[in-house]
Amino acid sequence: MRAATFILMTTALFSRALFAAAAGDVSSQPPAPEPQVTSAEVPNSDVRPLTREDAEAWLDGFMPYALATGDVAGAVVVVVKDGTTLLQKGYGYADVATRKPVDPATTLFRPGSISKLTTWTAVMQLVEQGKLDLDADVNGYLDFKIPARDGEPITLRNIMTHTPGFEERIKDLIVAEGTPFDPLDVYLKEWVPARIFAPGTTPAYSNYATSLAGYIVARVSGLSYDDYVDQRILQPLGMEYSTFRQPLPDRLKPFMSSGYALASDGKAKPYEIVAAAPAGSQASSGADMARFMIAHLQKGAFGEGRILKAETAEQMHTTALTVLPRVDRMMLGFYEQNRNGRRIISHAGDSAWFHSDLFLFLDDNVGLFISLNSAGKEGAAGKIRKAVFEQFTDRYLPGPTFDGKVDPQVAAEHARMMTGLYQVSRRMETNFLRVLGLLSPTKVFANDDGTISVSMAMNAAGQPIKWREVEPFVWRDVDGESFLSAEAKDGRITRLAFEWVSPFMVFEPMPASISPSWLMPAAFAGLIALLLTTLAWPISALTRRHYGVTYALTGRDATAHRWIRIASTAVIALLILWGVVVSLILGESVTSSTSDVLLMIVQLLSLIVFFGAAAIGVWNASVVVRGARKWYAKTWAVVLALAVLVMLWIGLAFHLIAFDVNY
Repeated sequence: MRAATFILMTTALFSRALFAAAAGDVSSQPPAPEPQVTSAEVPNSDVRPLTREDAEAWLDGFMPYALATGDVAGAVVVVVKDGTTLLQKGYGYADVATRKPVDPATTLFRPGSISKLTTWTAVMQLVEQGKLDLDADVNGYLDFKIPARDGEPITLRNIMTHTPGFEERIKDLIVAEGTPFDPLDVYLKEWVPARIFAPGTTPAYSNYATSLAGYIVARVSGLSYDDYVDQRILQPLGMEYSTFRQPLPDRLKPFMSSGYALASDGKAKPYEIVAAAPAGSQASSGADMARFMIAHLQKGAFGEGRILKAETAEQMHTTALTVLPRVDRMMLGFYEQNRNGRRIISHAGDSAWFHSDLFLFLDDNVGLFISLNSAGKEGAAGKIRKAVFEQFTDRYLPGPTFDGKVDPQVAAEHARMMTGLYQVSRRMETNFLRVLGLLSPTKVFANDDGTISVSMAMNAAGQPIKWREVEPFVWRDVDGESFLSAEAKDGRITRLAFEWVSPFMVFEPMPASISPSWLMPAAFAGLIALLLTTLAWPISALTRRHYGVTYALTGRDATAHRWIRIASTAVIALLILWGVVVSLILGESVTSSTSDVLLMIVQLLSLIVFFGAAAIGVWNASVVVRGARKWYAKTWAVVLALAVLVMLWIGLAFHLIAFDVNY
């Protein structure tokens, strides 16, 4: 589940979900409405008035077919307008085995990271009460210390804009119900992720940081996080079918939708426990999410009550962090999802099995929420959500599409500059999972028609989106409205981002020292050489025995020959072991305590094998090159020495040689 969770949250959140004015500059002015957002793979519909009748007819025609073809069990869709719920509908099943239908009023879905909006609302409640300061060092609110980075602490403003600079943390982020899990304070104090960026400079989505904000809410308010949310947000909004509590309270268990990988297999998954609870533990019905949307669209007001002052809600919705031009930006907790010239703020949420989106069309007083209870086949959940948002916006809230032109020669030069390998800012930097960046870097490449593409940015047809330059270092999807933007300094690209991920992730050129452009070919060639040497050991022995030939080498040559074969075999075996351990850990086939033991064992072996093999390889090359053996034997000895040195570098650079079980 952890692997699926990380991939889904990173792709949906890569999937969104994964800047130059002035890096780190915060403006309190409302953003100018700009046409942006994802690739329009679905043709625009005729413009219609947004009425319950029309929206229901459209959704009833789209959703059942989409769920069936995507192998998704069930979904809920909610539309609010002008302070009331215009439409709330359930589709498919909350439980496949009993064929229990989705009830939009009472069936609970897991909105995943949309939970963060409740945490941000709680933070802003305490800000307006003068109990929290967005620009103060968060260590003043904590009972443990977050180390400084470049002499700078982090602030709640950094946390709400995903710029505290933390690396990714996925260990025990989500576990199945029944698995022991740490309370929030223990989870946060057990291991503080390294800060790999200076605060306020680089968006890098962080569940850990959001949970830190929730913990601060609890400490400052004097209530547990769950009690605070119940008393200050859920109850005032009348959200009776909602909770952040884990496990699910008994009164709500009958209403909880099951989660599925595929509807067709009918296997309900265990309830997901989110250790970083303020970042994603919410369970809510569609009707309750309507209440939350209405409160924010009405600037904190709901019915006769308020959860935020109007000016506080306005501050949340309009304070933008601009890192790159044109692309969507982070607000305070929300992020932009502008389209058709409409000012839209939103948030996505993904667990392993539930996949959700929430959109607020601020100037139109319209909100849209969709949640699905299955991953579906071939990324169906993401495609359905995306299609619903884009078709809804184009059908009911149309607007202009930005276009522009750049001199073809300039565009060709900029495309050349963009070409290369990049790493995402939301990454694991200081532990063994850094190797995932080596195995799957993001590639930007130029197309023959003058456009550029990014390897991980695909349209609904599974093809790379093509972006054409419309302003210097700003590209637009040729088939839609999404933008890609880059920052260039001294003739080279320093960062880029594209929608949907631009508010909370950027991409930076891969450092030369770990670039797959040379390291992957070198590693592959080295592995082939080591594997051939390993295989030659038993094959040559059997061949000599079969033909009665004696071993030709003697003395130091014989000793070096045997040891390089031992070293080659040990390296191959170690890499296989690493593959097994990583697969077990990411696949949650082992418990955390068991994985810690496995990691310590394989890390210790890495220290011995990688350094030992490197020493043996260099010594063997020295013996062979100085001896009287044939030229090809000398060449092969040098090749093997280079191979084990490359493996040593991989072990060091990607933290396979370490004594740390956190990730």
